[in-house]
Amino acid sequence: MKRMLFTGGGTAGHVIVNTALIPAVQKKGYEIDYIGSYNGIEKELIQPMEGVDYHSISTGKLRRYMSKENFKDPFKVAKGTFQALSVLKRKKPGVIFSKGGFVSVPVVLAAKLARVPVLIHESDYTPGLANKLSFPFADRILTTFPETMKHVPEKKSEYIGAIIREELFLGDADAAREMTGFSDDKPVLLVMGGSTGSETINTAIRDNLDQLLLNYNIIHLCGKGHREEAYNVKGYIQYEYVKDELKDLLKLADLVVSRAGANAIFEFVALKKPMLLIPLSRKVSRGDQILNAQSFERQGFAHSLEEEQVTKKSFLEAVRKLDEDQEQLKTHMEKYEVEKSKEHVIELLEQYEKRKG
Repeated sequence: MKRMLFTGGGTAGHVIVNTALIPAVQKKGYEIDYIGSYNGIEKELIQPMEGVDYHSISTGKLRRYMSKENFKDPFKVAKGTFQALSVLKRKKPGVIFSKGGFVSVPVVLAAKLARVPVLIHESDYTPGLANKLSFPFADRILTTFPETMKHVPEKKSEYIGAIIREELFLGDADAAREMTGFSDDKPVLLVMGGSTGSETINTAIRDNLDQLLLNYNIIHLCGKGHREEAYNVKGYIQYEYVKDELKDLLKLADLVVSRAGANAIFEFVALKKPMLLIPLSRKVSRGDQILNAQSFERQGFAHSLEEEQVTKKSFLEAVRKLDEDQEQLKTHMEKYEVEKSKEHVIELLEQYEKRKG
């Protein structure tokens, strides 16, 4: 029985690439297992997938700040490692694909103990902490940005480009109009704050709502628990989170305001969507989204506005400038070619699976 195992979680960005790869390798006859956390977003996204066996394990959070929880985390990681090792011994996958996030660390450690080859995919401009900890135990490291090659072990790393979900190219604008109820011909502004939502982006949109609605219909993906019923007005619709409907909403959208997670922004550029990026602040992150946004701005794919610079006035001006420059941004994005990254990753997975077998 040919079998592969996938892991990654904590945020949607550590899962979405896996959802693009899993159906493709299933078509090639592989059985699929997935190791994630007990309650993470990966469980919500992966468990409904047909033919995928989901296994929950214990995991630490790998905090960068002082907390008493840091003393408990090594024990959680150790427990998760033994739980993952038990899954590997029972299921016997030929290869493991890791997208990072704290849940992936015990899996990669267990893979080393079980002598199962591991491929790690790093989406961001600079590697995340979980992937950094996992790199010594990986057989292959794949990067989305060419610049990331400066930050990873050179001899076992390879730049492959972005892995884009093919279904995003199959969006139906009419289905999105029916879903949103938009009936006029105003351009559509799609606002995305990441899977958990962004208070900064949510506030900026709602503070400027009356002004923005003069020119746009607005689709606001505000994050779980962040809907505000007081703002239910014509031309503005809120969703906490969407999954299958995203392709339709993207097809309808003329402009996008978003965080700067690598997977999402590469999808926007592949779809030729002019974007205003508001990356996560260095106060709450390692600054990876800032580097992602800066890279896209240098290439002429996007405008960016750092979180600390967001005010009611600056946000409205940034949206106005995005609208004004959208044709220029599209011209730059036309030069971007969607690489055969997914096909190459599948080839590599098959090669390593055969070595194990």
